[in-house]
Amino acid sequence: MTIDFKDEAKCISDKLIRIRRFFHENPELSFKEFETGKRIVELLEESEIEVIENVGKTGVVGILKGGKPGKVVALRADIDALPITEMNDVEYKSKIEGVMHACGHDSHATSLLGAAMLLGKVRKDLKGTVKFIFEPAEEINQGAKAMIEDGVLENPKVDAIFGLHNSPNIPAGSVGVKEGPLMAAVDTTGIRIYGESSHGAIPDRGRDAILAASAVVMNLQSIVSRKISAFQTAVISIGTINGGKANNVISEYVEMTGTCRTYDPKVREQLPRLMKNIIQKTCEAYNAAGELEYEFTLPAVINERETTAIGRKAVSKIVGDDGIVIPELTGGGEDFALYQEQVPGCFYFLGVRNEERGIVHEWHSQEFDIDESALCIGAGILAQSAFDFLEKESSDGMQ
Repeated sequence: MTIDFKDEAKCISDKLIRIRRFFHENPELSFKEFETGKRIVELLEESEIEVIENVGKTGVVGILKGGKPGKVVALRADIDALPITEMNDVEYKSKIEGVMHACGHDSHATSLLGAAMLLGKVRKDLKGTVKFIFEPAEEINQGAKAMIEDGVLENPKVDAIFGLHNSPNIPAGSVGVKEGPLMAAVDTTGIRIYGESSHGAIPDRGRDAILAASAVVMNLQSIVSRKISAFQTAVISIGTINGGKANNVISEYVEMTGTCRTYDPKVREQLPRLMKNIIQKTCEAYNAAGELEYEFTLPAVINERETTAIGRKAVSKIVGDDGIVIPELTGGGEDFALYQEQVPGCFYFLGVRNEERGIVHEWHSQEFDIDESALCIGAGILAQSAFDFLEKESSDGMQ
């Protein structure tokens, strides 16, 4: 049986819009996606797809075994919402006070459900198995980790993975896909500066931790400009500084927190050493002491060559070559990268922007929304990617 995923996806467009609006009206925070998960289970079972619940706490996994033997491909979507109050005046506005799908995970889950519906129609012709991963708690960087620890990539073992995220910067009808880095590694830093207090009128009797901390903040930027290649990228940002207890006392202690963003794993590996050196040497110059805590939180999303080649062809079948854009790098992070550390994978940016309708707001905005015509496109490219991967792996194995 042959299937035109593009046309078939259009046929379920209205159903996908209804599904997405249910999720949008009923958003749930990380690891609290109980009703979301229940609805996902119902819809998977309607398509006669095997369901495993409570993977990674509140995650759901669907398994579709094809009629022919072959590899295993995973498709992934996140499902959690954010603690944000929606300001959109739409009929499907969030019914949950202070909670909103302000990053579009409702659309991701919907597109993945659509892909499950489409692939369910060709199960007899599938040359392998498809896993549908509905991941909780992406917004707190815990979902992928929890699901991997629960064995989501095993039994059966996944050979490749595809996923997507909406993009308010790409017009609806277009899809961003590229090989290599796409989204940044996200790391967290904590810096402590130790001095000695004295009266503010006699600063020479103390060791000013605030002064040392100020110098540290400035000097850390020299890493970006002088220690990282001009052909690479790194961001070192300090977001909080806390120190001092009174206006007339030299502070003995300052605590700072920040974030680092990189795309190249080798650059990422260098940062803790370079930052520690700057902190220690700068503090010594001010007769203070400094410590660094560096947490490797999430790796970069880096699209693997072969899966991206398959993915690009799959996207072309749905939106045409003219609908493919080369997306800009984004400094945001995505725990899809944790799956890519384990298996080859490709991550897409699904265009959802519609300037004529005012759908232009960025992720995490109170006015974030999507052009719902993108839902069937997302479903189509995910289904096509999985189908084509299994087809290619099957044909390669016969040679």
